[in-house]
Amino acid sequence: MEIWPGKSYPLGATYDGTGVNFALFSEVANKVELCLIDDEGAETRVELPEVDGFVWHAYLPGVQPGQRYGYRVHGPYDPANGHRCNPQKLLLDPYAKAIDGQPDGDQSLFSYDFDSPSEDPSRANVEDSLGHTMMGVVINPFFDWGQDRLPRHEYHNTVIYEAHVKGLTETHPDIPEEIRGTYAGIAHPVIIEHLKGLGITAIELMPVHQFVNDFTLRDKGLSNYWGYNTIGFLAPHNGYAAYGTRGEQVAEFKGMVKALHEAGIEVILDVVYNHTAEGNQLGPTICFRGIDNAAYYRLVDDDKAHYYDTTGTGNSLLMRNPHVLQLIMDSLRYWVTEMHVDGFRFDLAATLARQFHEVDKLSAFFDLVQQDPVVSQVKLIAEPWDVGDGGYQVGNFPPLWTEWNGKYRDTVRDFWRGDSATLGEFASRLTGSSDLYEHSGRKPIASINFVTAHDGFTLRDLVSYNEKHNDANGEDGNDGENHNRSWNCGVEGPSKDKRVNALRLRQQRNMLATLLLSQGVPMLLHGDELGRSQGGNNNGYCQDNEISWIDWKLDQDQLDLIAFTQKLVELRRDHPVFRRRRFFAGSADHGGESAVGDIAWFEPGGNHMDEDSWANGYARSLMVFLNGQSIPEPDTRGQQTLDDHFLVIFNGHHDVLPFVLPGKEYGERWVTELDTFAQEVEAREYKPDAKVKAHGRSVIVLRCPRPLPSGSPAGAAAARR
Repeated sequence: MEIWPGKSYPLGATYDGTGVNFALFSEVANKVELCLIDDEGAETRVELPEVDGFVWHAYLPGVQPGQRYGYRVHGPYDPANGHRCNPQKLLLDPYAKAIDGQPDGDQSLFSYDFDSPSEDPSRANVEDSLGHTMMGVVINPFFDWGQDRLPRHEYHNTVIYEAHVKGLTETHPDIPEEIRGTYAGIAHPVIIEHLKGLGITAIELMPVHQFVNDFTLRDKGLSNYWGYNTIGFLAPHNGYAAYGTRGEQVAEFKGMVKALHEAGIEVILDVVYNHTAEGNQLGPTICFRGIDNAAYYRLVDDDKAHYYDTTGTGNSLLMRNPHVLQLIMDSLRYWVTEMHVDGFRFDLAATLARQFHEVDKLSAFFDLVQQDPVVSQVKLIAEPWDVGDGGYQVGNFPPLWTEWNGKYRDTVRDFWRGDSATLGEFASRLTGSSDLYEHSGRKPIASINFVTAHDGFTLRDLVSYNEKHNDANGEDGNDGENHNRSWNCGVEGPSKDKRVNALRLRQQRNMLATLLLSQGVPMLLHGDELGRSQGGNNNGYCQDNEISWIDWKLDQDQLDLIAFTQKLVELRRDHPVFRRRRFFAGSADHGGESAVGDIAWFEPGGNHMDEDSWANGYARSLMVFLNGQSIPEPDTRGQQTLDDHFLVIFNGHHDVLPFVLPGKEYGERWVTELDTFAQEVEAREYKPDAKVKAHGRSVIVLRCPRPLPSGSPAGAAAARR
């Protein structure tokens, strides 16, 4: 075999049409062997002859796509000082662009004896892990993208749909069985038509980076369904491939992105750069641990045999190491430039900010993202918390970023379950959470609004269960959140009571209406538009089965809920007053009112909300006026954005309430656009000062069509602007 020196950049295995350049970083190694694995599992070892800047490299002419490979790194095994090299372990390339296999949990994957765990270097396990671990696969990077272009929807026009590749497609009867649960399944016309019909502009896929199925879960007959256990940051997960795993998954993923882009749908990836699948000091040696443990992981300062963990998974990546930062940035850039994705949602993003101990929004990671000409131009969404000290950072990320707004989720849930003293907080969340984002120069689009996500109850379960029901997880109910801010509407779980079921459907409509009519960027959890249930399981991370998959056998109530969701998205899309790019001119407190008349808040009796109204901890209802002719941002032609006026009535009280509409200075004629009390809404008209009956726990949307009378205060305010 010819072995040429090759180059130290780029890292990974790079095919150029005639051969492959291999490059691996390890500062601690004293020798690195490239291992080529044939179809029978036999190994050919090639010592990498060159090292530059701690990158070991070689070029092998004649090596072709589909070639499986790994590394053996020779160096110190000294856990007390943070080093865990063990050449008996075949190691995965951190830059592998495709991966074959899954670790099987065999003793050989571990650097200690199961029966006598020890950190003594003389007791290191010397069993060879070849045949029990995963391997990198050389890929062919060439793909016909045709006329593919990123849709580049502006944030204020964006509606996000959080979905799981398998859960979304596994049971759909119109998808061929052989591609259900795969990237090809997502690309199937029936899924794309469903997303387009809903008005979705971006699908946010739960982790598709290559992840490891936890051995402990597998022993229980379960699996890591969610995928927050990444091992390959540049490789699409092989378990979601329909057409093979020897590199074919890369082309299949690209085909999925291309199909979604053709439909005008962006692809956002949920990415896990805060930890890896190797766990704590008792975890397997699959990749980073055996390559350069002290460079890749945060270790306890005075006890380097143990890992500093802010993620609850056993380890955290060392965000102040330049090679870790390079890996993350190279990964992000690769997914944008080569895989054409449109953005990222960063799991436990507060960990990425921990350059040292505390969370620091000025850490090196954010500096790198800010200055990167590729990564800085796509959608960047933070999950702004982790489990470490000071980890809850909602509202504190840099201006380039948007955030999952956990306070929005909690407030909306509290309002609709009838919690006390929520009116002011509810109004603030409804208007874009200026109290969280305006101080840093951000706008309403910084808030990714959601009521439900993969972690927790589905929307249907949120109104059907007071308590979690996680027995199937095998953890004696100790897993999952205990404080769900849910309300079962009077009966725990499924009910045959028609009144209970009607209330549950109305509560789902209420929260969908609140979500899609709030300022900010709405995110739907897949299946919430059709009433998906997990049977009260609020932590389906290990349930790769009917508990977590969407059941596409829909009854009439579910079909009606889809139609209702479609109408809400259309209402938002057609009326910019619900998706403003700037905050209302009123103060941040309680949504505020201002002299320009862009927003006004009313009690049910028709009076303006005052300090006593906001402070009334027993109040459950309010009405908001949205001025469609006082929107500060211009439209695409540079003209003033004009819209109809809207009144939105929120009755969180359990009984019917009459709402008195404001006087004619706010509008001469009001038409019912939506009422969550009923699926079909009678288009009634109301005059100023009329009374509107709002049923218990309902939302009513009234529209005042343009034009306004020229002498009205609202019209005059718009003219002044």
